[in-house]
Order: sequence, then C-alpha cells, then structure tokens
Amino acid sequence: MSGEAPIDFSGLIREGDLVVCGQATAEPVTLTEALMAQAAQLPPFRMMVGPVFSETFSATSAANVSFLSYGVIGNARRLAKAGRLEVIPSNYSAFCADFAAGRHKADVVLVQLAEAGGRLSASLSNDYVIDAARGARLVVAEINPDAPFTFGAEWPGDVPVHMRVPAGRPPVELASPPLDDVSRRIAAHAAGLIADGSTLQFGVGRIPDAILSSLSHVRNLGIHSGLINDAVVELIERGAVTNTEKGIDAGITITNQVIGTQRLYRFVHENKAVAVRPTSYTHSQGVLARVKRLVAINSALQVGLDGSVNSETLNGVTIGAIGGQLDFVRGANASRGGRAIIALPATASDGTSRIVTHVETVTTPRADVDAIVTEWGIAELRGCGLAERARRMIAIAAPEHRDALSAQLRRSAR
Repeated sequence: MSGEAPIDFSGLIREGDLVVCGQATAEPVTLTEALMAQAAQLPPFRMMVGPVFSETFSATSAANVSFLSYGVIGNARRLAKAGRLEVIPSNYSAFCADFAAGRHKADVVLVQLAEAGGRLSASLSNDYVIDAARGARLVVAEINPDAPFTFGAEWPGDVPVHMRVPAGRPPVELASPPLDDVSRRIAAHAAGLIADGSTLQFGVGRIPDAILSSLSHVRNLGIHSGLINDAVVELIERGAVTNTEKGIDAGITITNQVIGTQRLYRFVHENKAVAVRPTSYTHSQGVLARVKRLVAINSALQVGLDGSVNSETLNGVTIGAIGGQLDFVRGANASRGGRAIIALPATASDGTSRIVTHVETVTTPRADVDAIVTEWGIAELRGCGLAERARRMIAIAAPEHRDALSAQLRRSAR
C-alpha cells in the first residue's frame, strides 16, 4: 500500500490480542494491509482469517503474527503450507455460533461496511464478524463506497464502531474460473438430479459454477446458500431463478456471503430480492428442513468406497475445510424432496484416484451421504449396503483406477 497509512495501530494492538477481520470478499483490505505493514513493530498478536482471496497475508508476514482459521481456502493455503496457520476443525455454523456464545472472543475487529442514507451494512458477508464485534474492545470499520448495501446484513445499532476510515480501494473480487471438460461432464450428470422447483446451495469453484451454468433450462429454481456468485445473476436474469417454490422466503434469494465481481455487487446493492442473512439462519437445521427440494452441491478431496467424504486433509496436511458441507448435507436430507450432492473429479492433478478405499479424514460421515458425482457418472448411495456402495463408487472412478480399487477392496475383505 502506498502513501500514508490510514490508521496507526501502535497503541491499539496489545500483546496476545485476537484480531478478527472480515473474510473472503468482505476483507477490509485497506485496514488489513495497513496492519500487516505495521505488524513487525507491534506486540505479538493472533489474526483470525477465513477464506482469503486477497494478497494481504503471506508466509513472509511478520513472525510475531500467528494465524488461525476454520479451514484452508484460497490464499490461506500459502499460510498453511508455510506452517503459519492453525486450523480450528469446526463446522462453519458452529464456528460462527462460538463467537455469539463467547467461546471465541475477539479483542479487535476490522470490518468493511457499506453506507446508505446514514445506515450501515456488513455488505458482502453476514458471518461471525458482528458477534465478534459485539464483545470486542475495539471495532474499526473501513467504509467502502464501492461495497453494496445489502439487506439482512444491516449493522446493529447496539454494536459500536469505535473508529472509521475511508476505503482505499474497491472490495476484493473473485471471478469465476474458466470451465474445463471435466467440470462440464460432472455438471451434465449433476444437472439430472436437479428438478424444476429445486432450491440450490453451492460453494466456490469450477464445479459448482459448471453445474449452475448448466441449469438455464430448469424452471422456478430457488437459492438458499452459504454464498452467491456471478453465476446466480445469470440464472436470475435468464428467468431460471424465481424463488417462488422454496416454501419459505418467497421471491428472495437467501445467502450468507456475496463472492464475485462488481457485476454481482451492483446486482445486490439495495436489492430487496436478495437477503444476506446471518449464519444462524442460512445454516440452521430447523430452517433448512423447511426449504422444499433443497439441493446441496458440495465438493470433496476424496470419497471412500463406503461413501465417507473427506474435504479437509491429504497426506496429513489440511488443505481444505469442513465449512458448511455437513450443515447443508444434513439440511438437504431433512428437506422434503431434497438431494445432497458431492461432486468431484475422479482423478487428482497428480493422476491419483480421488475415489479411495478409505478416506484419511471424515468430513461428512457415510450415514449422511446421498449422491456422489464424478465425470464418469452418479453413485446413488442412500439406502445401499457397503458392498453395493463399493460397487457403485468403483463404477464412477476413472477407468484406469477401477481394477486397483477392486483388488484393494478384495484384500481388505479377507
């Protein structure tokens, strides 16, 4: 960051402080860049981050800063790879609830806010930051004129903002990644599980984007998701999303975070047909069970032959997150007509199979799994015994790995 720092953190950060900042596109980059630039001159402190899509935090950040997160998403992988990131293995809903309950307590909160007509909004994310700010010693807000004012994320009047600074740049953007042949093939299979009138939940990445892009022919879709992205704007503008058959929140797209580009930010700005609701609503099992035909679309690093899903670790190293996967899988299972889809490429970038005999970490237990989708097809697992599950999982593995998986299965059965 060039020029004079927008704030001097000396005297504001105390030794051992837990500093919490907005995550993903809600990161207050003007503030976080200033903090990281001054960090070496400050007392040792802890920094809580979520998904990181900026260039703010790196392995070369000052050694007196220790980083924590609920997962390894985006550029947080740089911190994890360098051994700088402690991961709290928690469902996203529980992680947020821990701030409300006081199990996590922030000392300093840095937040990006939008302002309209004298009102403030948390704008792009309605996660744990408000509850963290409620009990913090110091709350510093970056007021960003380019951040959209979103309904549902209004900043509560009883949560003080102690300092305000003007934003030095627009909010972080995350463009959709280009689609490839594998993601398109996965999407073609998954789309067959999504009927007219379904309500969608999905995450970040090429495969969710490919699935959304394949749904323009489906009618009366709804959105109740942990996030929305630019692909949602496409579906709404094409008339595929109407939110009329969800059973709740008629006519309104419900999300917890807004992750995309300025096109999406302009769309959600003061748009009463979009509500950025808190995690206690978007991820609530009671709420999700009321949604009709909820289709949860999530990804994985590995899936075992018994259906167990690993979205967290490979070779003992955390490279993913629990996130909201289990929240939404269980919500979709409880929803009338719901489906829980785990979609992943059958083969990793190094050529190894992502369909394995046993996963090393269980993110979603086999008892909760519904349908697994790869580019080779769909394994419908609900109600199946272990032998049949293994047969169906091997059938959607890459052909070059099927014989080895069958042989490993036979050996393990002896």
